[in-house]
Amino acid sequence: MEIEIQLTREPIIAPKLAEEFSGSAGALAEFSGNVRASENGAAIAALEYEAYSPMAENEIRRILESLAEKFPCLAVSVIHRLGIIPVGETAIYLGMAAKHRGEAFGLLTEFMNRLKQDVPIWKRRALSPAEFSALIKS
Repeated sequence: MEIEIQLTREPIIAPKLAEEFSGSAGALAEFSGNVRASENGAAIAALEYEAYSPMAENEIRRILESLAEKFPCLAVSVIHRLGIIPVGETAIYLGMAAKHRGEAFGLLTEFMNRLKQDVPIWKRRALSPAEFSALIKS
């Protein structure tokens, strides 16, 4: 399985898996985790994520390699954004190419569950609209 992992502070641009795996993949599955406008019942304008990047990338790879035995996909791309991410923007993107949909959806679901519990990427804080405005103005 081809694995691409990217931690970035820039807006996420999804790769074009359909072009790369045309004819070999029967299933292309994509997931975008976007920042919602509320956190724990309070209005927010952004979330802030931080990570220990080398360890996070290694752990993401380890999880994907272990899941590949159960869900043999052709390729998977994981892009996680760090820093301040405004409401409506993508915090995490997963794209996978597989021969069958069950493999793609299974990998996606199990990976997201393990990412949240095992990978050193932390949602550091939720910024209120006022905090976010002040940050942009500075």
